[in-house]
Amino acid sequence: MINDFGQIAMLSILSHLVFIALSWWALQAIRLDKLLRPNHVFQARLLYILLAIFIGSSVSNFFLDYLQWSRQLPLMFE
Repeated sequence: MINDFGQIAMLSILSHLVFIALSWWALQAIRLDKLLRPNHVFQARLLYILLAIFIGSSVSNFFLDYLQWSRQLPLMFE
Protein backbone atom coordinates (compact mmCIF):
# COMPACT_ATOMS: atom_id res chain seq x y z
CA MET A 1 0.00 0.00 0.00
CA ILE A 2 2.82 2.43 0.83
CA ASN A 3 4.46 1.52 -2.46
CA ASP A 4 1.25 2.56 -4.20
CA PHE A 5 1.47 6.03 -2.61
CA GLY A 6 4.92 6.51 -4.11
CA GLN A 7 3.67 5.55 -7.55
CA ILE A 8 0.69 7.90 -7.27
CA ALA A 9 2.97 10.73 -6.13
CA MET A 10 5.32 10.19 -9.07
CA LEU A 11 2.39 10.00 -11.50
CA SER A 12 0.95 13.23 -10.06
CA ILE A 13 4.24 15.11 -10.38
CA LEU A 14 4.77 13.93 -13.96
CA SER A 15 1.16 14.66 -14.88
CA HIS A 16 1.34 18.21 -13.54
CA LEU A 17 4.64 18.91 -15.31
CA VAL A 18 3.41 17.52 -18.62
CA PHE A 19 0.15 19.45 -18.56
CA ILE A 20 1.86 22.68 -17.47
CA ALA A 21 4.29 22.30 -20.38
CA LEU A 22 1.39 21.62 -22.77
CA SER A 23 -0.46 24.66 -21.45
CA TRP A 24 2.63 26.82 -21.92
CA TRP A 25 2.94 25.56 -25.50
CA ALA A 26 -0.75 26.19 -26.18
CA LEU A 27 -0.63 29.69 -24.70
CA GLN A 28 2.09 30.63 -27.17
CA ALA A 29 -0.59 30.61 -29.88
CA ILE A 30 -2.52 33.41 -28.17
CA ARG A 31 -1.48 37.00 -28.90
CA LEU A 32 -1.80 38.43 -25.40
CA ASP A 33 0.67 41.19 -26.26
CA LYS A 34 -2.20 43.07 -27.92
CA LEU A 35 -4.03 43.18 -24.57
CA LEU A 36 -1.02 44.15 -22.46
CA ARG A 37 0.65 47.51 -22.07
CA PRO A 38 3.82 48.13 -24.03
CA ASN A 39 7.19 47.76 -22.26
CA HIS A 40 5.80 45.41 -19.61
CA VAL A 41 7.66 42.32 -20.76
CA PHE A 42 8.32 40.91 -17.28
CA GLN A 43 4.67 41.14 -16.28
CA ALA A 44 3.61 39.52 -19.56
CA ARG A 45 6.00 36.59 -19.06
CA LEU A 46 4.86 36.18 -15.47
CA LEU A 47 1.24 36.17 -16.64
CA TYR A 48 2.02 33.44 -19.20
CA ILE A 49 3.74 31.36 -16.51
CA LEU A 50 0.90 31.76 -14.01
CA LEU A 51 -1.73 30.97 -16.64
CA ALA A 52 0.20 27.88 -17.73
CA ILE A 53 0.46 26.68 -14.13
CA PHE A 54 -3.23 27.34 -13.45
CA ILE A 55 -4.51 25.67 -16.62
CA GLY A 56 -2.02 22.78 -16.48
CA SER A 57 -2.73 22.02 -12.83
CA SER A 58 -6.48 22.14 -13.38
CA VAL A 59 -6.35 19.75 -16.33
CA SER A 60 -3.93 17.47 -14.50
CA ASN A 61 -6.18 17.37 -11.43
CA PHE A 62 -9.12 16.44 -13.66
CA PHE A 63 -7.24 13.50 -15.19
CA LEU A 64 -5.83 12.37 -11.83
CA ASP A 65 -9.30 12.49 -10.25
CA TYR A 66 -10.74 10.55 -13.18
CA LEU A 67 -8.00 7.94 -12.81
CA GLN A 68 -8.64 7.62 -9.08
CA TRP A 69 -12.40 7.31 -9.57
CA SER A 70 -11.98 4.67 -12.25
CA ARG A 71 -9.75 2.67 -9.90
CA GLN A 72 -12.34 2.97 -7.09
CA LEU A 73 -15.34 2.07 -9.25
CA PRO A 74 -14.84 -1.73 -9.03
CA LEU A 75 -15.03 -1.46 -5.24
CA MET A 76 -18.70 -0.54 -5.61
CA PHE A 77 -19.50 -4.02 -6.90
CA GLU A 78 -17.79 -6.02 -4.17
